[in-house]
Parts: sequence; structure tokens; C-alpha cells
Amino acid sequence: MTIVACPTCGELSAFTPDNRWRPFCSERCRLVDLGAWATESYRIPAKPDESEDEGPSGDPRDTG
Repeated sequence: MTIVACPTCGELSAFTPDNRWRPFCSERCRLVDLGAWATESYRIPAKPDESEDEGPSGDPRDTG
């Protein structure tokens, strides 16, 4: 049996099909994590879009 730390509270829990909340220890921890994603507390870094560096004309040297 594999034992893992709950990503939300750190409590040890079994990572088995019997644990319906895996990898979390409880429904509460699962919902706390889901809420963090829903409120954008977690963010996945992304490569900046090249068009963000360009001015209005599309020329990166044009800042106005």
C-alpha cells in the first residue's frame, strides 16, 4: 500500500482505490484544493505571448 501526504493538509493517507478522495485525505481537502483552482489561487506559468511585447502597429519599437 502506498501512503502519501495530502496535498492540502499534509496528513498521511492511503493512495489506493479504497480512498475515494485520493490523493487527498478527505472530501474537505479535495474541495479546498478545488476552490483554490476556481479562485485562481493556483496558476500555471505560461510563456508570454509575443504580441504582448509589440506596440499598437505590431512593431516592437513602436510604444505609442
